[in-house]
Amino acid sequence: MVLKVFFPSCCSSAESGVLIGRWISEQNSAVILAVVHFPFIPVQVKQYLRDVQRVTTVSVSVLGAWSNSKQEKEESLSEFLEDLGTIFAHEPWIQISKEGDSKFWNCSTLQKHSNNPEEEKVILVYYDQRKVMLSHLHPPLATAASPDHEADDASKLSAIFDTVAKSKVLFLTGRYDEGPIKLTHWQSDGIEASIIVELMKQASVPACMLLAFLLSLVSGVCRSRVLKFWPLSFLWSKLSTCEQLGHRLQHLQLISSNKKAQNQTQFMRKANIFVSLLIDVALGILLMSWLYRKNRISHLADTLIPVADHVAEELQDLLQWLMGAPAGLKMNRALDQVLGRFFLYHIHLWISYIHLMSPFIEMILWYVGLSACLGLTVALCILSDIIALLTFHIYCFYVYGARLYCLKIYGLSSLWRLFRGKKWNVLRQRVDSCSYDLDQLFIGTLLFTILLFLLPTTALYYLVFTLLRLLVVVVQGLIHLLVDLIDSLPLYSIILRLCRSYRLAAGVKFRVLEQQDGKPLRLLMQINPLSYGSVVQTYRLPTYSCYPKDSWTSLCKKLFLGELIYPWKHKGENQD
Repeated sequence: MVLKVFFPSCCSSAESGVLIGRWISEQNSAVILAVVHFPFIPVQVKQYLRDVQRVTTVSVSVLGAWSNSKQEKEESLSEFLEDLGTIFAHEPWIQISKEGDSKFWNCSTLQKHSNNPEEEKVILVYYDQRKVMLSHLHPPLATAASPDHEADDASKLSAIFDTVAKSKVLFLTGRYDEGPIKLTHWQSDGIEASIIVELMKQASVPACMLLAFLLSLVSGVCRSRVLKFWPLSFLWSKLSTCEQLGHRLQHLQLISSNKKAQNQTQFMRKANIFVSLLIDVALGILLMSWLYRKNRISHLADTLIPVADHVAEELQDLLQWLMGAPAGLKMNRALDQVLGRFFLYHIHLWISYIHLMSPFIEMILWYVGLSACLGLTVALCILSDIIALLTFHIYCFYVYGARLYCLKIYGLSSLWRLFRGKKWNVLRQRVDSCSYDLDQLFIGTLLFTILLFLLPTTALYYLVFTLLRLLVVVVQGLIHLLVDLIDSLPLYSIILRLCRSYRLAAGVKFRVLEQQDGKPLRLLMQINPLSYGSVVQTYRLPTYSCYPKDSWTSLCKKLFLGELIYPWKHKGENQD
């Protein structure tokens, strides 16, 4: 049977002593955590290990002896190291020795109570203790093609990673401590820390308390009954700016809470939200500084009115074209004139409204530009709402055309069932047989003929305004895609994967260092980082909006039947 010994590379230059770590009997493996230097008192070492085991819940014990002799190996030291096996009584007793500057190490095992006289084959695996302790091993993504042995290998590796990660208390004792026990490990020369980070931690406590108090006041106002009345509740549910502000308010409440993250997933979520907020606000401030530089707000306000007038003129020309003979098609002149004048009157009202608001547009844009300090996503949501308000007349045209077209489609389908002696049963939601008299068939024939000959004129108006509406929907959809990308992208995890890839471990790989007959096989364990796609898939943040659930078939069916389509569908909101 093969014995695997995981030895920290930071202990390769440690002085002689005993090896402490965890024995994993299921894998026949030993995970070395530190080296206790000579001289020491065995009773104190046992008491220290019991204290560590009580705090970390890791069964830490003395696994063997370590000899680092820069000169020739002494017989007395070898005998002394063998005698330590009777004091600490661990089976098997592992002896690792390094002789001078030789690149080959000796590793042997002693089993006094074993019936098998043959010595076990030993594989010595070096690992970077600091990287293993700071890394988080991710389980393989659940796929139908993933075999079971990959999950078994992941569980074996997780036992090694968990052993090192849970032994942080052990790494607080160094080689220069004044206590009776001196250890060598990755942090034995001194605890790794940063003065700047510690100062930021101390300063963040009152800042988080103040922020949590302010957010509680804001959330209390948002939950008040004032916002539940009809106009305010309608605006809060329809404007994407209000949805984004509520989403960011939840993020601020999460990162400012004094509740500590319970696991790695919660910590990474908080860190991703914090970095996403910082970058969002930084991009918003850059946008705000660009807008208020060189009087760009005034130029934008002066450009907005001519653009609105040009769009209105183009719509008027389009309606004049539809009221004639569009593409040589013969339309119903009476209905064509009624619909054309109806829409032209709406455009006239819209132009009057725009010119009435023109003196206040620069002031409105000036205050809207200040909202960019809340983040780039808020500014994009305001842009989406402004586009919705500026194209409200197009939306009205689309709704009028869609409702009229839908009414005719459903009327024709109902009258077509009348010809076949069928009717729609509302209670049972099915088509049943029905007998009609002569008067009903005569009236049905007249209505069917009228609706059928008026359908091309209505369908043409519906088609034109649907294309215009789809253009606006595409623009708003792209803006919302960008907002969702900023909201959901795990920026902290991506930066961590770029700078310290070992922190996000997908697995390990082994590289052969030395191999010689009569000597243990020496391997180097290296961490395989997660791929960028897996990082995004694992730590992607949830957003307040989701993509429409409709497939392309369902969307085409809605367009054909004249049902309304929307640019974005919020969770918990039903479409008409």
